[in-house]
Amino acid sequence: MSLVIGLTGGIASGKSTVSNMLKEMGVTVIDADVEARLAVQKGEPAHQKIMAAFGEGILLPDGEIDRQKLGAIIFHQAEKRQILNSIVHPEVRNRMKRQIEEAVRKNEEVLVLDIPLLFESKLTFMADKTLLVYVDPATQLKRLMERNSLTKEDAEARISSQMPLSEKVKLADAVIDNNGTIEESRTQLVEILSGWGIGKTIV
Repeated sequence: MSLVIGLTGGIASGKSTVSNMLKEMGVTVIDADVEARLAVQKGEPAHQKIMAAFGEGILLPDGEIDRQKLGAIIFHQAEKRQILNSIVHPEVRNRMKRQIEEAVRKNEEVLVLDIPLLFESKLTFMADKTLLVYVDPATQLKRLMERNSLTKEDAEARISSQMPLSEKVKLADAVIDNNGTIEESRTQLVEILSGWGIGKTIV
């Protein structure tokens, strides 16, 4: 039986770094953001539903969805954002479920669901264990400003739009403190997996 781990964090917490470590170990990682992009491609059921809800004005010349136009609409209108989420989220869950079933069929020892809003979206039911990548608020702010070339105000606004990492710590089964070096985070990851009976080692 595969162990399904829900990997999450906050913006600029280093979740992608840990996700890449797991991939280096040969672990299958299913990325919710990637699945969300695939779910709305032309020809997919969600594409038709989004076009019906928002009109053809959100399409690019090739028929794909113009993510910037759609983003501009939902960023300013909460009710439109809810409509989009009600279309996209079930499709993403279904795509991820199919991949979980495939991993179980293949008897994979461990499978990771990389879900940025794991707790906010109440998707913990999809995982056996939850793993949080944590950094302190000052480090998170500094990294986000540097990574995205944002002002302090813009960076704070993005961070405050998510559940605080300090709250997520209380909900997670295990936490990687990513305030230090990559090697320190790697050591913590291996120790957590070992504690969960996973015999993978990073190559």
